[in-house]
Amino acid sequence: MIALPPFLIYIIGAALLPLLPKRVRHEWMLFVTIAGLAAISLQEYGMEVPLLQLLPGIGLSLLSVDGLSRVVGYIFAGISVLAVIYSSQEERLSHQMALLVQVASGMGIVYAGDFITLFIFWELLALSSLALIWHGYEGSKGAGYRYALMHILGGVFLLAAIAVQLAETGSMQIGPAAPGTASLLFIIGIGMNAAIIPLHAWLPESYSKASIVGSVILCIFTTKAAVYLLARTLPGSEAVMYIGAIMVVYGLVFAILQDDMRMLLSYHVISQVGYMVAAVGIGTTLALNGGIAHLFNHILYKALLFMVVGAIIFQTGRHRLSELGGLGKQMPITFSASLIASAAISGVPGFNGYVSKEMIVGAAAESGLLTLELLLLIGSIGTFLSFVKLNYYAFIKEKLDLVTRDPPVPMQIAMVMTASACIIYGVYPWLLFSILPYPVTHDIFSISHILEMIIIFAAVLLNLWVVRSMIKKPTYIPPDMMALYRVAGSGVLSLSHTILPTISGRFSDFFDWCVKGASWFTKNPVMAADILVQSVLVPLSFNPASQSRRKIRLSTLIRTYPQAVPESSNAAYGIFVASAVAFTLFLTVFLI
Repeated sequence: MIALPPFLIYIIGAALLPLLPKRVRHEWMLFVTIAGLAAISLQEYGMEVPLLQLLPGIGLSLLSVDGLSRVVGYIFAGISVLAVIYSSQEERLSHQMALLVQVASGMGIVYAGDFITLFIFWELLALSSLALIWHGYEGSKGAGYRYALMHILGGVFLLAAIAVQLAETGSMQIGPAAPGTASLLFIIGIGMNAAIIPLHAWLPESYSKASIVGSVILCIFTTKAAVYLLARTLPGSEAVMYIGAIMVVYGLVFAILQDDMRMLLSYHVISQVGYMVAAVGIGTTLALNGGIAHLFNHILYKALLFMVVGAIIFQTGRHRLSELGGLGKQMPITFSASLIASAAISGVPGFNGYVSKEMIVGAAAESGLLTLELLLLIGSIGTFLSFVKLNYYAFIKEKLDLVTRDPPVPMQIAMVMTASACIIYGVYPWLLFSILPYPVTHDIFSISHILEMIIIFAAVLLNLWVVRSMIKKPTYIPPDMMALYRVAGSGVLSLSHTILPTISGRFSDFFDWCVKGASWFTKNPVMAADILVQSVLVPLSFNPASQSRRKIRLSTLIRTYPQAVPESSNAAYGIFVASAVAFTLFLTVFLI
């Protein structure tokens, strides 16, 4: 069997797109993604390609297949086919190329066997993400710039982590991070893409400003590639576990407050990725299986939710829940897909999200992490509330001025297929278990667990119905970290444009004064010293006669003192003063 790095299929497909007529480009993209899925389904564990020598002693490992890479590669390839079907209305060539490059980058990261290869695709993923953001709506340009700045910073930390890892281990092979500095740098570098708190600020803004198809693609690859790398480098890290727990609650709180639909979904990306990050931090086989299973399932239901919201925006041109209502009767396919995705992300039994959440919660309980277990359960309840809100305001609450219908057929097909996958993997989770990295022995369908979740969700719905008349729309959304970054950025600009130039001007004036003083003093040092002494003694003289004599003497000295040197010679004295300062520093540092 030929070992072909999957990213090549997508890169070649993207490179050939400009040569094809516009009418066949979408069909070509569909063919490329189906070919990529077929290539991945034919992979065997342990499959590798020969190293591509980059430098003496350093080679690029473009394909390394094991249990972890295969399951992530499989879902990346599968959802890419559905995303391309959904993108039938997107005809911009640059956008189509960015989509395929994004898939290629994700595949390159997943199957990379060394850190250099991984870093190359990591940066390519950021570039293609930037293109998808810039193809979006009003405000996408600024969002893209902020995304780029934050990911450049994350890339610097990741590269530093790789360098320290090489120094510590002597190997570029992807594996557990060396303890200490390398681990810290990996947490920051990977955490930028994983949207850990407080490095998450780029995500809500970027996903909500990208194109309709772009937001679907972004929610698939960027954060999930980061979770994959966390599972490779930092399994069992206690710090990572706590970071994940914070993400679950933080993302949930901000999601509930949102009116913009894609902002709501974006904060839920942070919350749901928190489950995966916490699972990686727990580090047991059940937790790692649960984390990767949740990555798999999350891609399905979150892509479906962005498809649903994208369909609403495409048909109505409206982004906010407050502007919507009554779409359930007009968009029945979209509404059905939304209900399925909402049940899946909330962890309702019978849908795929329940399976992986149950594994992660079970891993926390098995490890005695009761606080984490409670936070994860609270996350499920809060998620359920968020999507009750989304479905009510978008589809159920009446809005008389809206007349629309379901989106074009290809978009409907993509939503129906993705929704079907959410149900299939929820009812038959063994299809997923068979490709997870470790054997699964956890009892997913325990009657007690199922009843517990059903009772919780039923209680939430009952409480909502009882207090429905008291529920008011939030009128205040607290500022998120991007607001703090903007303030900090404004402070830096103010510092560089106003404060520092002022300080520089004052220092320059002081330096000029010193140079002129030195120039004046060297014309006649003895007389200059006498003038300085008399200038001090005159105001200190209490005897009027003595003070008068000193004033006369000072006036005579000033009148007869030689003229100051021309301004053109100040540079020479400047060099003299600078040399004196440098010599003083030399004595201070090296001799004292």
